[in-house]
Amino acid sequence: MATLPVYRWRLAPEGLATRRQLRAMGLRPGGQDVAAELERPRRRREPLVAYLYRIDLARPVRPMTPARWAALAAANAAQQVCPECGRDAGYRIPTSLGMCTPCAYPDTAA
Repeated sequence: MATLPVYRWRLAPEGLATRRQLRAMGLRPGGQDVAAELERPRRRREPLVAYLYRIDLARPVRPMTPARWAALAAANAAQQVCPECGRDAGYRIPTSLGMCTPCAYPDTAA
């Protein structure tokens, strides 16, 4: 089993990029394997690791179709409906509460 090359922070060669860097260029990995790892050292903890992909093998990001936009809007709208009272809260329901703020704190609601 071959090991991946590991580069230190800010010392990766040209032609390699992380997922976020590819996305900023309008690209995606496109099914390619990880080409290398990038390590950022931290004090008293294990280093942060980022995977690097080859830019020349990256593919363009798929465009959003009207059906994808509709599905995304429906998913966002579903996260705004309180499961307790059924009202649209107007904001994303916090997963820590699991319900809208007036339902979670009924005594403080005026």
